[in-house]
Parts: sequence; C-alpha cells; structure tokens
Amino acid sequence: MTSLPPQTLLKEMQLDNVSVGYDGISVVKNASFQLLEGQIGCLLGPSGCGKSTLLRAIAGFESLMTGEIRIDGEVIANQSLSVNAEHRQIGMVFQDIALFPHLTIAQNIAFGLSAWPKKAMHERVTYLLDLVGLAGFEGRYPHSLSGGQQQRVALARAIAPKPKLLLMDEPFSGLDAKLREELVPDIRAILRHEKMSALLVTHDQMEAFAMADQVSVMSAGVVHQTGSPYQIYHRPETRFVASFIGHGDFLSATVCGPNCVHSDLGNIHGELNHGFSENAKVDLLVRPDDILHDDDSAFVGIIVSKWFRGSHFLYRVKLASGKVVYCFASSHHNHAVGQEIGLSVHLDHLVMFLQE
Repeated sequence: MTSLPPQTLLKEMQLDNVSVGYDGISVVKNASFQLLEGQIGCLLGPSGCGKSTLLRAIAGFESLMTGEIRIDGEVIANQSLSVNAEHRQIGMVFQDIALFPHLTIAQNIAFGLSAWPKKAMHERVTYLLDLVGLAGFEGRYPHSLSGGQQQRVALARAIAPKPKLLLMDEPFSGLDAKLREELVPDIRAILRHEKMSALLVTHDQMEAFAMADQVSVMSAGVVHQTGSPYQIYHRPETRFVASFIGHGDFLSATVCGPNCVHSDLGNIHGELNHGFSENAKVDLLVRPDDILHDDDSAFVGIIVSKWFRGSHFLYRVKLASGKVVYCFASSHHNHAVGQEIGLSVHLDHLVMFLQE
C-alpha cells in the first residue's frame, strides 16, 4: 500500500483583538478566541453580525484592520502580514457547496490532490468515499446526488488534502430540516474520526449545539461570549447572549440574599452566588424549562397561547401580575387557551442583569 502524506494536526488557533472591515469601517470588532486540537468551534449569531466576514479573514480572503491570527504559534495575519490563503493549510466548505458539475465525484474529491502520487490520491479518495458513506459513487456526477450526498462530497473534497483546520460557512442552510438534523451529527462524527479541528458559521442554535464543542456568540461584529453550548445556555455573560440563545423572558426582580431573588414567581433560591448586593433591582432570565406545568400546584397562570411540539407543549402563561412567561408541559397535558393551570418553578441557575 502506498504511504499517504502524513496529516499535521492543528495544535492551536488564536485570534487576538481581530478587527475586519471595509473602507475603514469595522464589521468585526476586537474578536478574540482560541480553538484547540480536535475542537469543533462555531461562530453563532444573527444575519449580518460579521461571523462570515470573520471566517473569511481566518481563511485569508479578508485583511485585518487590527489584531493577529496565529496557527500553532505562527502569525498568519496581522495589519502588515497576510499569508496567502493557499498556504494556510485550511480547508473550506461553502454554503452553495460549489461542486464541479463536469467532474465525477472521485474527481471532485481529488481536486486538491494534484501534487500527490497517483496511487496515494486514489487511496485517499477511496478512503474518503467510504468514510462519508458514498462508496461506489466515484463515477457519478454531482447532479445525480441528493443535497445531503452533495454536502458529503463537498466535505470529503475539503478534508482530502488533510488541512490543519476546516472552515464551514453555513454549510447546511440549503438543506431541509430533517436532512440537516440527520447530517449534522454525521459530519461531526467524520471530523472526529479524522481528528480534524473545524470552525462552523451558522445562525441556527440547534445546529451549533449539535455540532460544536465551543460556541462564540456574535452580535454587531462583537464576540459576546465563547464557551460550551451548556455554558452559553445556562450561564450567559451578557444580556444579548441570554436573549438570543433559546427562548426566555426577563422578569423584574429584587435581590433578597446571596442566592435568592424575589420576583413575580415568588422567592427563588438558586445554586449560583449571583454577586449582586441585597435589594439590588435586577432582570431575571426565565426559560421555558424553568417553569413546568403542575396540576397539584397552588401557583397558577392563564394560558394565552400554545404550540404543540410533539413530545411537549410550549405554553405562554399570564401570571397574576400580568407578566407572561413560557411553560413546558408534557404532550398529554393538552389545555385550552384561556384555561388556568398550575405551575411549578424550577430555577436552578440564577441568571440576572442589573435593570437598565
């Protein structure tokens, strides 16, 4: 068997105070985060927040206004230096897939392997076709494949040259929800198998949570927080992250102790020391899973709207104070709009911000 070129794994990518813009106007402002060996990261945020621009700067398609990007300790970009994109050892999967229609699947995957020995190239293509579940498809053309199959080919083509880092710009946005749900964990497993570090851009939270080990949440060009999906959901560091991630409501509350606040939900005790002084006026984040339907509870609310989600109902419930909050109920608790139901509060993490 021919010896394949060895793969050099990414040890670390570091962004320090990176700003990117056009005509002197910053689109990305002082972005800093780190991606380690084997990690899958994600830039998550609403459309127009600068996440694709930042990805393009990492790829080498945009210049930096300020800051520095390093891969394995080597500077690849700053204000005065920009290593050419083809020399950064970075692979890219684009939103539009962009397979070559006149090339076979095998030829598409082998596109970046022109410098490899022919036998090694063939072995790499055969290996990747098997890895992405398309063995036997090598002679077919892109138009004969489904959207999900084309995305697998695009992934195989991007990782074929064994880049240190794979960048993915909204790669699943053109796929229907069911296919996306099936494909995302498969792509994650393939990257894990290859021990490849990757950075995904998406506006879809569920996609980010399913794919990434680490998520950087962006808004208006600013990285607000970088952490695990669990951390950014349960321990958001800014009001934007708290409101953008998941569903939730802010209730006015008053701090009544180191681990206690008083709100329209009553006195709530949480496990986290919130750090606010007693009697401080705060906004308390309440998520749907913090309030559950409970027939035996004396604390009640009136249903003002409802969504059936298969395994559960998501209710909007008006409290006695007039405030409206989300509430989870199992799917066999089918109550009508306008009906009064019992509520049980389960706020284990106190996420609060000083009132604005």
